[in-house]
Amino acid sequence: MISRLTGHLVSMDDGSALVQCGEHLTYELLVPGADQQRLATMVGERVVFHTLHYLESANQGASYVPRLIGFPSPADRDFFELFTTVKGIGNRKALRALQIPFADVASAISHKDADLLKSLPEIGKRTAETIIVELHGKVDRFIEVKLVAGVSGRGGSADPRQALVNDAVAVLVQLGEMKMIARQLVDRALAADPELTTADAVVAAAFRLRELV
Repeated sequence: MISRLTGHLVSMDDGSALVQCGEHLTYELLVPGADQQRLATMVGERVVFHTLHYLESANQGASYVPRLIGFPSPADRDFFELFTTVKGIGNRKALRALQIPFADVASAISHKDADLLKSLPEIGKRTAETIIVELHGKVDRFIEVKLVAGVSGRGGSADPRQALVNDAVAVLVQLGEMKMIARQLVDRALAADPELTTADAVVAAAFRLRELV
């Protein structure tokens, strides 16, 4: 079983990444929507993927094709595997649905935020309710990334980058943007210009990106 890959990102296109490992071997990996924008800016760079190896049925189940799904961390891989235990959510559907950071999805489940879950692609009201029922109480360990962004415990410090992201997303939501779209715009803005240092600058860049769509 392939559980981890290290190599150079050759291309990123339509949810599929090509990673060259050594001189003669190149792997194709499927990646969740939440990671695609970031990876598109990393073509040519050295990358590490924590992978999920599975068999996908083809020709109405008459044959099976091996597939790899790549994640930036073991925690993201664990969350994906947990998410796909929900009835009616397979690997392909989860790849399309998870368009925002997994910690945000875990937080929505923990807080029973069905509206945020319904905003994900292919997740309707009934599926959102099923996700909450089946996963509530099982996702708390995946939320620590969000906790870093807030004020930490005594003597602790917040991650400035994550705080910047959260502040910019909050402003866009206040201006009427859907949270999922706001997060995508902020991620794109920072990927295009990593030197942005204030929420106002990120929001302005996000609006410019939205006008280009």
